[in-house]
Amino acid sequence: MLIKLRGGASRSGWRGASACCLPQFGGLSEQPSLMPSLEWLWPHTVPQGPFDQPREGDQLDGVGEVAGEEMAQAEPWPDSSEDAPPTTQNFIIPKKEIHTVPDMGKWKRSQAYADYIGFILTLNEGVKGKKLSFEYKVSEAIEKLVALLNTLDRWIDETPPVDQPSRFGNKAYRTWYAKLDQEAENLVATVVPTNLAAAVPEVAVYLKESVGNSTRIDYGTGHEAAFAAFLCCLCKIGVLRVDDQIAIVFKVFNRYLEVMRKLQKTYRMEPAGSQGVWGLDDFQFLPFIWGSSQLIDHPYLEPRHFVDEKAVNENHKDYMFLECILFITEMKTGPFAEHSNQLWNISAVPSWSKVNQGLIRMYKAECLEKFPVIQHFKFGSLLPIHPVMSSC
Repeated sequence: MLIKLRGGASRSGWRGASACCLPQFGGLSEQPSLMPSLEWLWPHTVPQGPFDQPREGDQLDGVGEVAGEEMAQAEPWPDSSEDAPPTTQNFIIPKKEIHTVPDMGKWKRSQAYADYIGFILTLNEGVKGKKLSFEYKVSEAIEKLVALLNTLDRWIDETPPVDQPSRFGNKAYRTWYAKLDQEAENLVATVVPTNLAAAVPEVAVYLKESVGNSTRIDYGTGHEAAFAAFLCCLCKIGVLRVDDQIAIVFKVFNRYLEVMRKLQKTYRMEPAGSQGVWGLDDFQFLPFIWGSSQLIDHPYLEPRHFVDEKAVNENHKDYMFLECILFITEMKTGPFAEHSNQLWNISAVPSWSKVNQGLIRMYKAECLEKFPVIQHFKFGSLLPIHPVMSSC
């Protein structure tokens, strides 16, 4: 069996697994869409706290977050590289700013937080109800990003694991990472036009941060967030445009996932900060958010189906969420409810819309609100630590 269910146990009978086990997934009312126009804002922003209580009639569709005055918190995004920040802008090398737990308040009030979470939610809305096979525009910038990721993939083939006593954390990863560390700016320069060459050193830092830690040979949601930040920065300088939204997720991020899974398997990377059975996944979070958005209003696939072997096998090539489930079951043994208890609980949530809303709240609470994750996030001129500035 691909997904081994505990014999005779119903979903509601396994450790009390139900939607009530996950407060982020309960009591989420369905509201009409108030998704703002993206013509003037790329991406939109959201409130600054992880558990903002929605006001009735003032929600983003499928997100359950307060809209309105907070929309002015995200900086306007250029529609093309021609509208990008002038080359006279002072780009800087990003650095860590969150050194103690009390510093987390600076992060939650920062322009970086507003732009980052707004970027995630904009893409979440962009892929809603769409299969990976959906036809979408593929720009030159998207193709160049895929080529960059293909290069990282090729380097894995050129750097085979070494023989060592330890089963996990193969030291050949450090050789692979050293090559990226040396070539990162050159790789980013192939994506960024020459008139924005000054931005390359700043943007390249997020690429280097997105593939794991070379000292610990581990990978986790903080590294995944760095790749999302990398893409966010490319949007802010106009390399990626509003009409690249779907391709950013389906073509670029999906290719990134493939490369990261290959890294994890080839070098037996440890999960960074894993909560074990009580975490959503050892390595990723964003593909569950965007993957659940893909499945909203699906004619027959419901959350309960992702623990069904046949449903996963038949549909994983169309939906990121199911591809994540397939990867988990390939990497782990034993009953699904035991090794992935949080996901097992989520399979009892009645609709994909509620799953999507709950995962966004969980992401904010379990990743963006956690000091062990955010202490490693780096801030520069594109994702600045300064507080959101009022548009008044």
